[in-house]
Amino acid sequence: MPTPRSSLWKWYLCGLLLLATTINYMDRQTLSLAGQRITEEFKLSDAQFGIFEWVFGWSFAVGSVVFGFLADRMRVYWLYPVVLLGWSLMGVLSGCTQDFPQLLVCRGFLGFFEAGHWPCALKTTFVLLSAKERTMGNSVLQSGASIGALITGPLVLWLSTIGTGSWRFAFMVVGGAGLLWLVLWFLSVRRADLDEPVVTVSEKQEPLWPYLNSRRFVALAVLIFGTQICWHVFRVWLPKFMEVGRGYSPVEAAWYNSLYFAFTDIGCFCAGLVSIWLIQKRGRTPHAARRSVYAFACVMTTSSLLVGVLPKGAALIVVMLVVGMGALALFPCYYSFVQELSEGHVGRLTGLLSAWVWAVTSPIHWLFGMLKDSTGSYDLGMMICGLAPWLGVISMKLLWDTYKPKAPAVATL
Repeated sequence: MPTPRSSLWKWYLCGLLLLATTINYMDRQTLSLAGQRITEEFKLSDAQFGIFEWVFGWSFAVGSVVFGFLADRMRVYWLYPVVLLGWSLMGVLSGCTQDFPQLLVCRGFLGFFEAGHWPCALKTTFVLLSAKERTMGNSVLQSGASIGALITGPLVLWLSTIGTGSWRFAFMVVGGAGLLWLVLWFLSVRRADLDEPVVTVSEKQEPLWPYLNSRRFVALAVLIFGTQICWHVFRVWLPKFMEVGRGYSPVEAAWYNSLYFAFTDIGCFCAGLVSIWLIQKRGRTPHAARRSVYAFACVMTTSSLLVGVLPKGAALIVVMLVVGMGALALFPCYYSFVQELSEGHVGRLTGLLSAWVWAVTSPIHWLFGMLKDSTGSYDLGMMICGLAPWLGVISMKLLWDTYKPKAPAVATL
């Protein structure tokens, strides 16, 4: 009979999930940070560079559905390592590519396997933690996103300029980090640890279709569309904007990129604190507090309009940091809105919304690149994308607020 786990072990495992999220974002962000060198070596236009993100996004959408289905039917003990091994190998192979088509194929498979991280990680916290502990566990898990983006800048800079002088080595090292995670997983987890899910007593779930056919689901589909555009356009194009658009050196751009993601984490954390303050000190309902926080985050991203008039300098950096804080502060509000829509279908609704938004927003990067090629500047595209989250404010007002539930079960929102 296996030795009982200590009470701290489950939090250690949450830290391992945080590490997986960190590696996930490092593999994702390496392309953006090495983007200018890849563009020059492969002789690509910015429109072609945008196709990398287009293919990644569509593959991520497919992977969200596939691995979301598999995570409910297979042992996560085995599925999770397969997913992580898949995206790690794609990261390593990206460093071996010799032309645009080869790197494009690797990027597609990278997106497919990376999508499996979220259903596997969330299934792990579901099995591992009690209902009262899961919010904290998922917060630890999610924080790896900004950490990964934060440390990738200096690491890629060292590996591709100070170290070997090749962007390919950066892909290989970052991809190889996932292989070390596999060792930690099998040393830390026993199959029995994840065999039995936490059993809860609940009423029979309502059918999924009434929720999908509701105005509120459409409202959230529009909201995450605008939110995703703002977050990912700045995530992908910021290094090239700083280097090419404003003339910063690769070293300056890499360090600034890390600073940007440090501030996105601050914005995300503050979104939760402000929401609590509005509820406890100002008497707002949780839903009203989230709406206010989301709207204020939109005001912050709207400062992107100043990009068109600001040259290289401190003022530009401050504006971009404000945009970054607002961009990630949008997401906690979105997750809470999904939970309000249906407590019994949170996983499936989140997966379907994720597949939808990655499918429809991924071509935005190609369009962004085409706009830059035609205008010679990144400014207009960034100004427009900073306004995109306002689509969520509009959709919530027009669709969420006017929704009329057809049955009492759907009315408890």
